[in-house]
Amino acid sequence: MMRSLLLATALLAFDAATAFAETTDAIAVPVLRARVTVTGDVVRIGDVIDNAGPAGATAIYRAPDPGTTGTLPAAQVLAALRARQVIGVDARDVQEVVVTRLARTLSVKDIEQQVARAIEHRGGLGDAANISLTFDRDLQDIRLDAANTGALQAVAARYDSRSTRFDVAFEIANENSSTPTRLRFTGSAIETVEAAVVMRDVDRGDVLKASDVVVERRPKADISGEAASRDKAVGMQLRRPVRTGQALKTTDLARPDLVQRDQGVTIIYQTPGLYLTVRGKALDNGTEGDVVNVLNLQSKRTVTGVVVARGQIAIQAVTPRAEPEATASIAPEPAAVSVASSTASVTPKAE
Repeated sequence: MMRSLLLATALLAFDAATAFAETTDAIAVPVLRARVTVTGDVVRIGDVIDNAGPAGATAIYRAPDPGTTGTLPAAQVLAALRARQVIGVDARDVQEVVVTRLARTLSVKDIEQQVARAIEHRGGLGDAANISLTFDRDLQDIRLDAANTGALQAVAARYDSRSTRFDVAFEIANENSSTPTRLRFTGSAIETVEAAVVMRDVDRGDVLKASDVVVERRPKADISGEAASRDKAVGMQLRRPVRTGQALKTTDLARPDLVQRDQGVTIIYQTPGLYLTVRGKALDNGTEGDVVNVLNLQSKRTVTGVVVARGQIAIQAVTPRAEPEATASIAPEPAAVSVASSTASVTPKAE
């Protein structure tokens, strides 16, 4: 009887131990994480350990600023867990816990583009791409909670053309809140244009070289008229003196003179079957296609011609008119004499 009682007791003890072992295996052991990523402003128990169970939603630390990373000593984290009745955590030789807070970053460039779009075509302003902004406060990248997933939406925009002041308000929808995030920017705005700017003092009549001109953005209000582009400025001649740093207007430029007053030139006389050249002296400045006066140095006569190339002036040949056939019935003698005289006066003569 005694032996049977001892055997039953042993069997019960074995069954109890087996049941306890199975229960222990069924409950997952909490494991400390070495790296943690959060999206909100607090760090919860479920962020720092695996298998946190019902305690996972409990906040234990304040999260780093959006877009930044912080570290916590593992011993400090384990102490905070024990204080909230989370025990038996497997640290797995983790010495510190690295916590990174995700963020949505609005870059300076993004903000400038959105503000410019909000005020373009207001108060006489042009396209957003041509608007130059100066903010009242130094503009830096803005980091928001990752939950701010909405578009940067302008809800109010004002621009005063007299003071050049702007005031723009934006809203961004937040996944975790019915209240959107609000941002506001103020400052001044002006419209600019790309213009060719001279890099040295240039006088009237100077021809611009590629090294003389750069492209800069200038306030549109400072350029009265159409700003000249660099491509159109290089190789052109100045109509007026321009100082270093001044922007060029299209009215400042002209095609370069191919002949200049008192310059020695070649006078060209050409007709079918005849090509003559003679030395001359230009009496006017002129570019290609201009009609100028020129002195024939051989005959000492002044004639007019067209500038055709550098240092070359062409004299237009006059084609003689054909004489009408004279008949007794329609061409009296005096008229015939008149025709002959007229023909003689237009006979081409090389100068």
